[in-house]
Amino acid sequence: MTQIISYNVNGIRSAIDKGFIEWLHIQNPDILHIQEVKALKEQINTDIFKTLGYTLYWFAAQKKGYSGVATLTKNTPTHIEYGIGNNFFDNEGRFIRLDYPNYTLINSYFPSGSSGDIRQQKKEEYLELIFNYCKELIQKQPNIIISGDFNICHTPIDINHPERHTGYSGFLPQEREWMDKFMHLGFVDSFRIFNTQPHNYSWWSYRAGARSKNLGWRIDYHLVSTSLRNAITHASILPHIIHSDHCPVVIEIQL
Repeated sequence: MTQIISYNVNGIRSAIDKGFIEWLHIQNPDILHIQEVKALKEQINTDIFKTLGYTLYWFAAQKKGYSGVATLTKNTPTHIEYGIGNNFFDNEGRFIRLDYPNYTLINSYFPSGSSGDIRQQKKEEYLELIFNYCKELIQKQPNIIISGDFNICHTPIDINHPERHTGYSGFLPQEREWMDKFMHLGFVDSFRIFNTQPHNYSWWSYRAGARSKNLGWRIDYHLVSTSLRNAITHASILPHIIHSDHCPVVIEIQL
């Protein structure tokens, strides 16, 4: 059994100060994908991960204190790719791919469009880019798990008060349609296999006590190839884990 966790830490140094390493030691996943590391690898003590048995793959943004993804794994990959092959997005550190003999893992931090029309346009460019990337990849490697912060609520039950958010980036019709289209490539939302109830979220605004009121958004996912659907034994969200404005999302799968 392999446990994979995805977690937007909103700054790895800040998360470490809030007990992230202690949590990681207790949780002990086989693979941890983190997004929004907001640091260069040299800016943290990577030995703390090595002592827990992890090999660390790090892809930082060129802009300091911004974006960036990293994957910690106890299972040595056969091939690693940093970036999706687009200079603009690769400079923002948004994509790592790890290949294993029988499956591929992708860790991605999708852009947010909430700051305005220009960033929304870049977000939609990234959506098209990653769709085409996975469409091609799944022809060669049918067993894919793509994990990360998608910055999209797929359905009305994935967001608090959906009627209030119809015009917001992250819940726009074209973004939700993209999720439908991506699923039709041959992916399943692992969490919804086990839980079809509303009010399950992975991100909360820091404003107005949103987390304590559970006024959240579910924007962090493990999307799994349908070929692996029957291998998924568990999926959950851990809202009680607080090192960030996001929380970890978990999948257990027999690989």
